[in-house]
Amino acid sequence: MIGTNMATADAELQANAARLRALGVHRVESFAWRDLDDAEAGGSELHADEIFARWADVGIDITHRTSTRDTRVIERNGYRVVQRGSRFDVFARVIAAQLWRRVTRRRSTSTATIEIWNGVPWFGPLWAPRRRVVWMHHVHRDMWADVLPAPLDAAGRFLETRFAPMFYKRSTFATLSESSADEIEQIGIDRRQLTIIPPGVHERFTPDETVRSDHPEVVVVGRLAPVKRQCLVLAALAEARDRVPELRVRLIGDGPDRSQIEDWIGQHDAASWVTVCGRVSDDELVRSYRSAWLVVSGSHAEGWGMSLTEGGACGTPCVATDIAGHRGAAVDGATGLLVADIADLGDSIAGLLEQSDQRREMGVAAVRHAEGLSWTAVAARQLDVLCVAVSAAASR
Repeated sequence: MIGTNMATADAELQANAARLRALGVHRVESFAWRDLDDAEAGGSELHADEIFARWADVGIDITHRTSTRDTRVIERNGYRVVQRGSRFDVFARVIAAQLWRRVTRRRSTSTATIEIWNGVPWFGPLWAPRRRVVWMHHVHRDMWADVLPAPLDAAGRFLETRFAPMFYKRSTFATLSESSADEIEQIGIDRRQLTIIPPGVHERFTPDETVRSDHPEVVVVGRLAPVKRQCLVLAALAEARDRVPELRVRLIGDGPDRSQIEDWIGQHDAASWVTVCGRVSDDELVRSYRSAWLVVSGSHAEGWGMSLTEGGACGTPCVATDIAGHRGAAVDGATGLLVADIADLGDSIAGLLEQSDQRREMGVAAVRHAEGLSWTAVAARQLDVLCVAVSAAASR
């Protein structure tokens, strides 16, 4: 299905929208921690937007509920976004409101639910036991230590990996990769409840060798956040410069670690070869991928390494950490290199920068790997999973 052409994917999407309406569902509500307006928005938020925009195009009424600093309701790409509640109290507010709707029988039977479980669950089985699909991109585990001090980080891990899964024994899950499915299965979710649907790559990401940089250039794309480990990546790139002294680096993205990264650049006198670009336009992002010799990621957790497939679609191979989420987004030895230990990242980067023929072959393979990843096909398949869940609920 993911490899189908655009016309087929469009037809599948429209057919699944008709199936959903025939099942009596006329509205979809989604619950997510963040949306694209958040300063720390990343792959999960982009994933939701790409799918919901395509669902809206085929006539599905969607409300996307997220947190915010300022309460507001907006329209984005054809669907409604309700931003209400702070980063932390949004979970309690949503769960309380939804439980009240269920108790007072105000929850419509024509509404289906997408629950986006990003570390902290919404406990949807308590208030929407039917007509619901959970999108879980990866298990956070060690990431809790990046965002919470001890012992709160241990409490977060317990909530995600031990306590919450007990409520989801009969839930339908969609995730992004085999490696992420393995992680979810390890916390107690039956593999038969999991559907693996890789994310798409937007049609704007295409190769153009005429803009490839004349000098060695690396791009690092993603939120500037602890899980991405950009300072460790910069240290690895500094090591690579010992062998490739002309190397230049562009960091694209923004987030809470920006000041720490800028401090690192100052302390290591790296401003001459590292540029922190912040958020950039879609056109600038495409140009950066096309210009770079490599896409690099040192993340220690990902649902799917979207920068690896976006860069790959532009003909740029990768060097990245060998983690769940990078496996699948990259094919080790074919579309790039995956390294088990971030301490080995610098040596692998330098080695691939020095091998122009291997880099060129990997770039060609990366384009082929990304060609089958269509957002329209993803939206169609995600809608199919929702239809199956709604149909199963009706038969119980």
